Amino acid sequence: MAIAVEPADIDVLGHVNNVVYVRWVQDIAVAHWRAVASAADQERLRWIVVRHEIDYRQAARLGDAILARTWVGAATRIKFERHTELLRASDGCLLAKARTVWCPIDAVTGKLASVSADVRAAFSVAEEANRAADKRG
Repeated sequence: MAIAVEPADIDVLGHVNNVVYVRWVQDIAVAHWRAVASAADQERLRWIVVRHEIDYRQAARLGDAILARTWVGAATRIKFERHTELLRASDGCLLAKARTVWCPIDAVTGKLASVSADVRAAFSVAEEANRAADKRG
C-alpha cells in the first residue's frame, strides 16, 4: 500500500511522529482484511489490537512516499499475529517494522469470536516468507 507523508504527520522534531506509524500499521491491516476476507466474514468479525511492537529504524520526513507491506504470521482461532514493514519508496530503506497481535470479536455482541480454519488459511503465509522478512530487519 502506498502512503504519502502529510504535513500533519510531522512532529516538532521534523519527522513523522511515532503515533502516525501506528495509524499506518492499522490502515494496512484493515486494507488487507477488506481485500482478502469474504463479505460474510467482514460482516461477522471485527478486530481489536491486544499488542503492538514497533521497531523504528529510520525517520520518515515530509515529502517521503512510504510503501507498507503486511502479512499474517501465526494465526489461531482467537489471535492473529500480523507483521508490517514500512519502507521509503525511493530507496527501499526499512523505516519501521511492527508485530501486532489482533483478536477477533463478534460484530454484534462485541465478545471474543472464533476464526475459522478457512479464514486462517486465507491470511497465513508460508514460513519461508516470514523468515525472509525477519532477516531483512
